[in-house]
Amino acid sequence: MKASSSNGPSTDVPPQVRDVEESWEVVAAAERFSGRVISVRTDTVVMPDGGTADRDYAVHPGSVAVVALDDSGRVLLIRQYRHPMRRLLWELPAGLRDVPGEPLVACAARELAEEARYRARTWDTLVDVYTSPGMTDERIRIFLARDVAPIPEEEDSYVRRNEEIDMPVVWIPMAEAVDRVLTGMIHNSPAVAGILAAYAASADGFMGLRPADAPEA
Repeated sequence: MKASSSNGPSTDVPPQVRDVEESWEVVAAAERFSGRVISVRTDTVVMPDGGTADRDYAVHPGSVAVVALDDSGRVLLIRQYRHPMRRLLWELPAGLRDVPGEPLVACAARELAEEARYRARTWDTLVDVYTSPGMTDERIRIFLARDVAPIPEEEDSYVRRNEEIDMPVVWIPMAEAVDRVLTGMIHNSPAVAGILAAYAASADGFMGLRPADAPEA
């Protein structure tokens, strides 16, 4: 595999450039806060020089998100109020992994149905993301959903509450979605990652994607 750089010629990419599991020794741990979704803890971690350092982070159950594409190559986006940012953000349908034992693709299909009122026949794993690994252990699996169709009103029994009550749904062309990411008009991290990953994966017709049930590394 080659990687090119605008500052020099192509270079060989060593095969070890991949994320791997690693766990440094924790000599003390304390929970600072416990809420409905997250908790916050402090771990005292042994550093390579033998000293220790405290690391604060949010413990999160994990999430899923969905890049839904229609037959015209348009991306489905929803708009949701995000109180910490004090903004209305355009996002992908997404949600917590809050059903024990539920396959991730089933969780994603549920979120697509609940938040956007759509279902899909074709599912692939698009990309896996750690949202902010310096401050939380949250991981998001982003799926690509194709062959989508609206859920008939008589089959839509989900009761929407709180922010979900006012969440517009739009379809925009993939190239326009990419442009809005790159020009700073879309900020939500799984939306940014999912849109750009889908655009990259479309180069070979999505043939290089992992199956929907691919294990998380």
